[in-house]
Amino acid sequence: MVSLHLQSFFSPSFHGTCCLKFSPSDNSSCFFSPHISPSRHRYNALKLCTRRSLSAHSPFDDGVRSFSYRLGRVVSAVASEENATASTSSGLDVFKLTYLEANTWLWEVRGLTILVDPILVGNLDFGIPWLYDASKKVLKNFQLSGLPEVDCLLITQSLDDHCHLKTLKPLSAEFPNLKVISTPNAKAMLDPLFNSVSYLEPGQFTEIEGREGSTVRIRATPGPVLGPPWQRPENGYLVTSLEGQLTLYYEPHCAYEEEFLMKEQADIVITPVIKQLLPNFTLVFGQEDAIKLAKLLHAKFVVPMKNGDLDSKGLLASIIQTQGTMESFKEMISKELPGAQVVEPVVGVPLEIAAPSTSQ
Repeated sequence: MVSLHLQSFFSPSFHGTCCLKFSPSDNSSCFFSPHISPSRHRYNALKLCTRRSLSAHSPFDDGVRSFSYRLGRVVSAVASEENATASTSSGLDVFKLTYLEANTWLWEVRGLTILVDPILVGNLDFGIPWLYDASKKVLKNFQLSGLPEVDCLLITQSLDDHCHLKTLKPLSAEFPNLKVISTPNAKAMLDPLFNSVSYLEPGQFTEIEGREGSTVRIRATPGPVLGPPWQRPENGYLVTSLEGQLTLYYEPHCAYEEEFLMKEQADIVITPVIKQLLPNFTLVFGQEDAIKLAKLLHAKFVVPMKNGDLDSKGLLASIIQTQGTMESFKEMISKELPGAQVVEPVVGVPLEIAAPSTSQ
């Protein structure tokens, strides 16, 4: 049995606790929205236990205050104190994943807090707002002061939608010695800003000590080539807790080298599943590409990200099209990889995925 717990940066009017438990052998997909009555979310092999009713109040009505002051507040947890104690004392591997829109994530792994591809200050416009200018739909007023203490900054690609200078400049001014792990393609942007940057080529790895005394290994994998074929690829990453039992894979364009990943395994795969297309060019892969990725890595959990779901304008925004839906992806994966669970994140809501205990 694998347990998945949801937590939230909820406003004070949100009340309730719940527990989601399901077997990795079950082929049902799971989506939980914190402001919808839990009675509407019933699935095979999914046990939902509630203590108090949930408020219909949106978790983001309080904006930045909810995110900043509610970080880590448990509103969805194990269903009993006995289970909570057992989970903590057993030292189970738990990955806490918070989606912050676009390509931005906040991960907590064995006491280590990792900020991924942050776009947190200003719009995303690649320096040419007349061509493309996008803002977030939910976390509109987020400020860097709302972040928890960050141990590591992880950058996958060198372009503005991953290496966002409007965010990185004030972040580096506040934390110039922050540990950074990046593709070498972003060296020209990162070297002037941060004092401690590790540039990883695909296949290389580095290890970071967490606050709990554990070690987390981050290994680069080949991502997309943004230029001529001879150019160095951007990065995806495998994140592994060496003392634990879980590995996470992340690449934000669903672009990967099949031969490289055939030798790897990841319990959790974070990937876009809806394609984003320009005429005669694919910006972001998904659908059958995401299915193949999950099968290659023998994923137990697929966490889909909607990195194209932004308020955008400009010439480029007007011609970008999407292909596929979340529903079509779920239907495909239920047939192709029935043992995998599709777990949709809610923006700003930490999603906990825990390894099974040895007694289960």
